[in-house]
Amino acid sequence: MMDATEREIANRRLVRKLLGVVAAACVFAFALVPLYDVICRVTGFNGKTGNAAAQVEHATRVDTSRWVTVEFVGNTMPGLSWEFHPRQSSVRVHPGQVELTSYFARNITNQPVAGQAVPSVSPGQAAQYFKKIECFCFQRQELKPGETKEMPLTFYVSPDLPENVQTITLSYAFYRAVQ
Repeated sequence: MMDATEREIANRRLVRKLLGVVAAACVFAFALVPLYDVICRVTGFNGKTGNAAAQVEHATRVDTSRWVTVEFVGNTMPGLSWEFHPRQSSVRVHPGQVELTSYFARNITNQPVAGQAVPSVSPGQAAQYFKKIECFCFQRQELKPGETKEMPLTFYVSPDLPENVQTITLSYAFYRAVQ
């Protein structure tokens, strides 16, 4: 049997161990978010695409033997009072062909609001073949009260896209950016 002093020492040790486990879990949770994002960008998992600006020189080959339809979708998430939509709902491109399109955004509040767009490509297997050269999603966007903005997007679909993929949907979810 333990006396009161030994029990108190054992309890303090247990509390320190439990606090260490909680601290380790918090560090792991914070490290998991950027790690997940990197994995998604590299593999194209979850429809994430990377910045293709450095890869644009690989787009010199255009496959004129086939067409791919790229559909555009835009959504704002709760907490962001913007009007946001693509200027065109879809475009047909030859794989390897560089294309320019844009999205429209308007702040419908009476205060400045910043947002960040998160892209998603479906089907998921097409994400690694969809290359953004220039995109408003690369940085945070801020709109003054009532301000409107054209948000350009320059992209291409890699000629290596599997033949069975004929339609790609690019969807942007705009979230309120933390100030």
